[in-house]
Amino acid sequence: MELYEMTAHQLRDLLRKREVSAVEIVKSVLERIGQVEEKIKAYITITDDLALKQAEEVDRKLASGEELPDLAGIPVAIKDNICTKGVLTTCASKILYNFVPPYNATVMEKLNRQMIVMIGKTNMDEFAMGSSTENSGFFITRNPWDLDRVPGGSSGGSAAAIAADEAICALGSDTGGSIRQPAALCGVVGLKPTYGRVSRFGLVAFASSLDQIGPITKDVEDCALMMNAICGYDPMDSTSANVPVPDFTKSLIPDVKGIKIGVPKEYFIEGIDPEVEEAVKAGLKKFEEMGAMVEEISLPHTEYAVADYYIIASAEASANLERYDGVKYGFRAEGAEDLIDMYKKTRSQGFGPEVKRRIMLGTYALSAGYYDAYYLKGLKVRTLIKRDFDQAFEKVDVIVTPTSPTPAFRIGEKIDDPLTMYLSDIFTISVNLAGICAISIPCGFSSDGLPIGMQIIGKPFDEESIIRVAYAFEQNTDYHLRKPNI
Repeated sequence: MELYEMTAHQLRDLLRKREVSAVEIVKSVLERIGQVEEKIKAYITITDDLALKQAEEVDRKLASGEELPDLAGIPVAIKDNICTKGVLTTCASKILYNFVPPYNATVMEKLNRQMIVMIGKTNMDEFAMGSSTENSGFFITRNPWDLDRVPGGSSGGSAAAIAADEAICALGSDTGGSIRQPAALCGVVGLKPTYGRVSRFGLVAFASSLDQIGPITKDVEDCALMMNAICGYDPMDSTSANVPVPDFTKSLIPDVKGIKIGVPKEYFIEGIDPEVEEAVKAGLKKFEEMGAMVEEISLPHTEYAVADYYIIASAEASANLERYDGVKYGFRAEGAEDLIDMYKKTRSQGFGPEVKRRIMLGTYALSAGYYDAYYLKGLKVRTLIKRDFDQAFEKVDVIVTPTSPTPAFRIGEKIDDPLTMYLSDIFTISVNLAGICAISIPCGFSSDGLPIGMQIIGKPFDEESIIRVAYAFEQNTDYHLRKPNI
């Protein structure tokens, strides 16, 4: 087995036994990037010099007998909407093509304290708006399981990098499913933490009341290690929750006896791919065999989630993206006659079609005369969706659903039909509106050999339960061990 194929916890153990060096690990991953990146296109920026320098530092500390953190020397890929001091952070948008942040996001500071090795910045849908990574302002990332298909989005680059072994762990961001849906489509693990669990300071804002940073990894144990590293209160983020952070590795219990699992009837609907339904239902049967109790529940306001999300998220995006005007940083259009013309030309040329669509939608929803009818009503519906979950969690410990209604679709298949594309997130959006946590894990494969993901949803700040249930499933199946043949 090559070093790049291993998990973070396997590499950590080898490092501690001195059977391998951090530099060897990094060279192995860089070699893998050299082999497959041309086909996958997971990265916008590869930081090979920085990675080797960081690895040498880890090896020095190891040689001096220092006890190092769990993730020391582990190559991590960072989604390109997370600020990295001195390294390009473009949000996959022409408007930020040359932006180099003067500071680190809080999650980067935390990972640096863990002595991780940053291997590069990953491709994404522009400003995290999309479900396929086809909306990147630079190029399309491809799914390692089938190069003609999308890796999901918006964290498609991070998920593809993990599936293709071009990184050991990765960070993504999730506003309506952008960690979980690509994790499902690429056959890896992706966790969206509770809103406020992980600092958003230094995450380029899309929809501030929905965005959350989380890990994308090869297995659930790595996910727990990443969560240990990035969670915690941050005074720099006014929405950060000051709650204790448990040691998530203590939740790695391969047993679900007595755990109550709710299955919402609204999630097995017309239009869901029969193979996805079959795989998730087989997964539920597996849980029952392992001693969990499975019961049907109802989340009655689910049908309003997609419409509600696109009003709230677009409204917040329209406010957040006002700052990109060609004045302070980033792209500035040439040949403008005056200031207003410069704004118009910069934003017309700098933003892609999906970002423009959402800015227009959001500006409309916030405009005089429509604010009450759309945005205010959207906030009320959001409360009803959250209440559905609160009531369900009075009866069950976790909720299990499909992550995505279909396996990975073909590149170009939905790009001209925004409505069909928006429905790719139908099973993930409610979790963001309710502000709770959820994880996607592989639970099967389609007849075309494409991965299928199962979503496990937990109560607010109860990541421990979803990690436990996910780990138990993973330890009793082998879906996470399969690798794409690139």
